[in-house]
Amino acid sequence: MELKLKIYCVALLLLFFSAALFAQTPSISSLTGNPVFQDKCARCHGKNAEGRFLHAPSLVSDKVISASTDELRGIVTNGKGHMPKWGGKLTSDEINMLVDEIKAGKK
Repeated sequence: MELKLKIYCVALLLLFFSAALFAQTPSISSLTGNPVFQDKCARCHGKNAEGRFLHAPSLVSDKVISASTDELRGIVTNGKGHMPKWGGKLTSDEINMLVDEIKAGKK
């Protein structure tokens, strides 16, 4: 009987810790499901926004997500390094939506 109780307790702990782990998994479905992202961003940042090339970082990294909204908006609009300027090619609403989705990428 004591062995069954220990197994039960271990199973509950594993269930608890796995639920906590999955609750912190990045949620990027709104970004990667966005047609603008798929058309304009995915070729460099990857279809899962995890980055593909040295010059195209992951958009779900802590560094990118912790950047300010204004900083991200400026990068998308004006470009940075190898990142092209999307201002004038995307509407303000499209840029704002991408930035909001990047910022919401990790819950």
